Amino acid sequence: MDHTGFLVGNLTLDLAIFAWFVAQVIKTVLHFVVNRNLDLKRMVGSGDMPSSHSAFVCAATMSIGQVCGWRDPMFSLSAAMALVVMYDACNVRRCAGEQAKVLNYVIEHWKDMPEEMKRKRLNENLGHTLPQVIAGAVLGSVIGLAGPVIL
Repeated sequence: MDHTGFLVGNLTLDLAIFAWFVAQVIKTVLHFVVNRNLDLKRMVGSGDMPSSHSAFVCAATMSIGQVCGWRDPMFSLSAAMALVVMYDACNVRRCAGEQAKVLNYVIEHWKDMPEEMKRKRLNENLGHTLPQVIAGAVLGSVIGLAGPVIL
């Protein structure tokens, strides 16, 4: 089986990039269906369903397992890093987004604040809920597992 990639010449990285892209397309389409407006910034934005970070790391991890073997230290390292990325998405980045919501509320309601501060909007869409991370992980895992077999 040839493990040459189709984008950058590395199958694992190519599948990770492909999983990220598919997640971003799904995210953009879901945003359109729910909000009835096409926001192409969703194609590169973080947050929302599914987690493209989870899809990216899980596709890489699963393809490493497929290509190198499930007992290979590279798979173990990749799995550990995937868990860190997904934990961060659910916890650290999610909390940062919640803090941004509070700060944006304060900015909107604090009458004595200088005008330049009132115009500053913080990004509230940083993290993911657990279902969003799981959806991204499943998407990436399927792409990472199937890619080496199909390609």
